[in-house]
Amino acid sequence: MSENGAAAPALTTPEEWRGYLREYSETYLRTANRYQRAGLDPGQAAAGWMGHEPAGEEAVAAAEQRLGVRFPPSFRAFLLTTDGWDGVGGWVGLVYGCKDISWLRDTGWGEEFIEIYSDDEDGDEEYVALFQRSLEITNGEDFWFLDPTEVGPDGEWAGYLFTPKYGEMERYAGFAALFHASRRLMEELAGDDAAGR
Repeated sequence: MSENGAAAPALTTPEEWRGYLREYSETYLRTANRYQRAGLDPGQAAAGWMGHEPAGEEAVAAAEQRLGVRFPPSFRAFLLTTDGWDGVGGWVGLVYGCKDISWLRDTGWGEEFIEIYSDDEDGDEEYVALFQRSLEITNGEDFWFLDPTEVGPDGEWAGYLFTPKYGEMERYAGFAALFHASRRLMEELAGDDAAGR
């Protein structure tokens, strides 16, 4: 498991997220490959906003009550800005809205990951424990998780990018850091594509 120490903006208010996500949408729309473009919602592409309507405080509180936690500041502020996000970039498909956020252990993917790594010859207990205690907040070929047992001094939960194809797990300081890394990856991939033309 590797640690990503790259700095990310704090993003703890809906106002901060709105500005950041407008720029993120521009980056996504500018760098999307043909497969990503095929899946774009025409209305979102025309508006330059890959998000949705904000979740109300009641919807966020209901999701927290359902899951038995209070979300970390950056994730809460994100949901109060947009109840989900289409077009993350890389190999993550979308960030869930309030109704779809789940404990990873309670999802089909989580059950599969726990079974695979429990049966692994190396017995990777660290991965299994992370899968059992984390929230699944995205879907796609790769996944983002938030771990409520690893809380920083700012109240942020550690975030993880899991790449099942390679069995790789990368740790981030929190939800905003996951988004920031995704933005950097989009820009890098777009640069590689432009250089290869």
